[in-house]
Amino acid sequence: MAVPLTNPSDHRPTGTPDARERLLAAAYDLFSQRGVRAVGIDMIIQRSGVARQTMYRHFDSKQELVIAFLERREQLWTRDWLQATVERGGGEPAARLLAIFDTFDLWFQEPDFEGCSFINVMLEYPDPDHPLHRACAAHLATIRRFVADLARRARIDDPDSLAHDWHILMKGSIVAAAEGDLDAAKRARRVGERLLAECDV
Repeated sequence: MAVPLTNPSDHRPTGTPDARERLLAAAYDLFSQRGVRAVGIDMIIQRSGVARQTMYRHFDSKQELVIAFLERREQLWTRDWLQATVERGGGEPAARLLAIFDTFDLWFQEPDFEGCSFINVMLEYPDPDHPLHRACAAHLATIRRFVADLARRARIDDPDSLAHDWHILMKGSIVAAAEGDLDAAKRARRVGERLLAECDV
């Protein structure tokens, strides 16, 4: 079983942050916990301790700050936490696919579980042409490519198709956990085992 390094929300830069970093750290916490529409610029300024004029020297708009938040989320959540944890767990590629749900299972038990920011922000901006919707879709595609790479290494005939199926399980389990089903990752893992059996893996 792959054991998370820590809660994915804990991976933040250390040291004395500059104004831009303080703004981004404040936005990261607030957007992750409350969503984008519920968080105003004043709230971010108050949390960061950065003057409004200074903020606009670093970010032209709230949308630009949200884009930076999503990029930070991909680095901290997707790459530094999910991918690193699954890869560190070792084992065969098929076992690593299943380890995604072992990792999720521990995450879902965290008292500050906040769900997937990419899904949350995408639902806040449902217009597929909106820049934030497109950004979220791109970040979700990064996760799907990671899954497809594991599927290729597992010698699955159609790794891209498997990745789409697997990603539906991942996203569905996150939503189910947000609804209160703390066993959602275990359920998704069992479905994943059946998918792999169909692929003769």
